[in-house]
Amino acid sequence: MMSASDVLSVLSLAREAGADVVIAGGWGVDALLGEETRGHKDLDLLHRHEQEPALVAALTSAGYVQTLDWRPVRFVLSHPAGPEIDLHPLRFAPDGSATQSSLDPQEPFHYPAQCFVTGTIGGTRVRCISAGQQAEFHQGYEPGEADLHDMDLLRRKFGVATHF
Repeated sequence: MMSASDVLSVLSLAREAGADVVIAGGWGVDALLGEETRGHKDLDLLHRHEQEPALVAALTSAGYVQTLDWRPVRFVLSHPAGPEIDLHPLRFAPDGSATQSSLDPQEPFHYPAQCFVTGTIGGTRVRCISAGQQAEFHQGYEPGEADLHDMDLLRRKFGVATHF
């Protein structure tokens, strides 16, 4: 499992490497809510494609190793102690919006500039994606128990429409 202190340590490593990262997934939901609502096996991090070498070098120096490579869509780094980081490379446009490759090269994921917001983890302000973008991020696959939990919280707290 990944603790809030693990998340903050990863964010510190990213900051020291000069990498801009944004939290998505379950930790992103908890950041929006300002509290940890469930256990997390991983941390979904969006990062600038061009900063990937520095980010990976920093995480590798902290003991993380690559355990999955679906580039350019995503890749996973795991730590021997258990925490996993699911990394999603983004290409930013001048207007602050971004795209992420998908398994279908003709249909990349789109992130409007206004979806990049802030939340709180362990009392620390962090960058994360908006509730509406979280709902978008949670499409295209069969939801698990954690996904159902997260989307229920977003519907109740923010009134966003979700597909499950």
